[in-house]
Amino acid sequence: MLRMDDRYRNNANLYQGAKDIAREVNQVSDDYRYQDGNYERYAPSDGYHHDGNEPTQEEDAQSDATEGHDEDDEVYEGEYQGIPHPDDIKGKQKKKAPAMADEFRDKAELIAERMEDEEQLAHQYENIIEECGHGRFQWTLFFVLGLALMADGVEVFVVGFVLPSAEKDMCLSSSNKGMLGLIVYLGMMVGTVIWGGLADKLGRRKCLIISLAINAAFAFLSSFVQGYGFFLFCRLISGFGIGGSLPIVFAYFSEFLSREKRGEHLSWLCMFWMIGGIYASAMAWSIIPHYGWGFSMGTKYHFHSWRVFVIVCALPCISSLVALKFMPESPRFLLEIGKHDEAWMILKQVHDTNMRAKGEPERVFTVAHIKTPKQIDEFIEIQSSTGTWYQRWLVRFTTTFKQVWDNLLYCLTAQYRMNTLILAVVWFSMAFSYYGLTVWFPDMIRYLQNEEYESRLKIFERERIDHFTFNFTVENQIHRNGAFVNDKFTKMKFKYVTFEDVLFEECYFEDVTAIETFFKNCTIISTVFYNTDLYEHKFIECRFINCTFLDQKEGCHLDFEQENDFLIYLVSFLGSLSVLPGNIISALLMDKIGRIKMIGGSMLISAVCCFFLFFGNSESAMIGLQCLFCGTSIAAWNALDVITVELYPTSKRSTAFGILNGLCKVGAILGNSIFASFVGITKVVPILLASSALVAGGLLALRLPETREQVLM
Repeated sequence: MLRMDDRYRNNANLYQGAKDIAREVNQVSDDYRYQDGNYERYAPSDGYHHDGNEPTQEEDAQSDATEGHDEDDEVYEGEYQGIPHPDDIKGKQKKKAPAMADEFRDKAELIAERMEDEEQLAHQYENIIEECGHGRFQWTLFFVLGLALMADGVEVFVVGFVLPSAEKDMCLSSSNKGMLGLIVYLGMMVGTVIWGGLADKLGRRKCLIISLAINAAFAFLSSFVQGYGFFLFCRLISGFGIGGSLPIVFAYFSEFLSREKRGEHLSWLCMFWMIGGIYASAMAWSIIPHYGWGFSMGTKYHFHSWRVFVIVCALPCISSLVALKFMPESPRFLLEIGKHDEAWMILKQVHDTNMRAKGEPERVFTVAHIKTPKQIDEFIEIQSSTGTWYQRWLVRFTTTFKQVWDNLLYCLTAQYRMNTLILAVVWFSMAFSYYGLTVWFPDMIRYLQNEEYESRLKIFERERIDHFTFNFTVENQIHRNGAFVNDKFTKMKFKYVTFEDVLFEECYFEDVTAIETFFKNCTIISTVFYNTDLYEHKFIECRFINCTFLDQKEGCHLDFEQENDFLIYLVSFLGSLSVLPGNIISALLMDKIGRIKMIGGSMLISAVCCFFLFFGNSESAMIGLQCLFCGTSIAAWNALDVITVELYPTSKRSTAFGILNGLCKVGAILGNSIFASFVGITKVVPILLASSALVAGGLLALRLPETREQVLM
């Protein structure tokens, strides 16, 4: 009996020990559950396991008291009560701890683990893309994304081509024209940063579709609005939309290319920006001069040919937008955010499409599992029944904004800081020189034209004309101290005519249009002005005696003979076409000589070409020098696009490209403003500024790491 009591006391101690052990397990994790062996359920009330088949205490005691008990075969006595052994508990704690404690682990440790996963994924993904091959799928995506890049090129040229017409159609002042030229770059500068950041969080395809939709909608709308303010707003939002195309297109396409194909085919893709410039120039040349390609509704609404041109320029964007609906998301992006199955299906689609096109449909996609990096970011999911709709959107917006902001800051961390700063200087110097000179060339050509025009100026002194009818164009003349008596001016035009100290007596002006025509210190007696645009500001210190003004012309009137300079369309067309040889050379040599040598060599050669501008004293010389400069500098642009894609990991690639491209737009704005201010004053300053920036950027680019042999991280 004494022995039996001891047994019961021992069992009681075992029960108490098991309770203490179970309590420790609960403190480690409330979600702890036994999943193996016989421990499938857990009773939270007392910490014991109950499976409905456990023995009673009496049966336990009887079994413990059984004779013939061998101590070597002794089993843990609590096993029959369903109580786990303490050693098993400790083993399970060790096994479970890493999965439970991610939220308590140091963030640096989690980031290090993710970086290790990303490195493994990068090499595996490279092998997968090589297995998928390069074929029909990549070429289809090439043309779809090329249209988006073409839309970006068109956007840069549109405003410059429509300004001469829109200036008269909307009565724009010089300051308004300057703002209209600036506003597109401002929109693109903001758009490229925002869309680039969002593409790394929401997806390449999704963000590209939204950005192109915004561009197409507001570009189309801008062709119909009549007021300057609404037109300015539409072009701003249109620029904001198309700003997303450049960073997303290169990041998107690069993630479907293998290491051996990446440099070459990204360079071929750059050709579509050139095609966009050629398209815009050709359409402007063929559409804008046809003033009859439009209609009017009363005196307030006019739809002239330049508005037709704006609609036509939106077609590449619309085409790309429609085609993107049939293209998949980047599988590399999907793997980064942990969507393994979706990524696998897309890669299989790429493989099968290419194999069918090669006549090998029986080839099987052999990849079974792809490494996915450890997920660190916290994504907040909100149920539709939680809060109001704007509260849910506010939480989503703030969460996404924080993630994008963290990505922006990541590009300036120690690992990427030096590369980012060097690339920023190279992008800025390249944009400052290139965009500054591409605006300076047409302005210089106009200046040379004006000089040549003024050289043909005719001056008439003390000339008297009586009883004569003027029904033809009077152009490029100065009349001083003359007299017009009983003369008629009907259905005619004055172009760049100045009357100084001239007498007009009993004259009749009907249906007269005057361009840059002024009357200075004239005496006008008994003269009738009917249906003319000779407004008050065109008469400077004049004396009117018994004169009548009837039904003056209203609004602004276009004059395509003077305002639409066909030579400017030709210059833009040739400038865009001249980069074709540079595009071909850069594509063929990109993977042979490397990105760094391509950037440095192209920028230094372009700097040398700048000094030839000192000899540009004619229109033909300036056109030839512009073609030379554009042709030599395009290789640097292509290599910059490629190396920017390759230097940053997938989760930051589009963000970094957006930041650098936004800085590029800042350089373009400064270059346009500074270089244009020296037209007609001096050539020295623009030439020295451009060449110095190119030399500095080219030499600094040599410090960047070469990336042609590296896989996409």
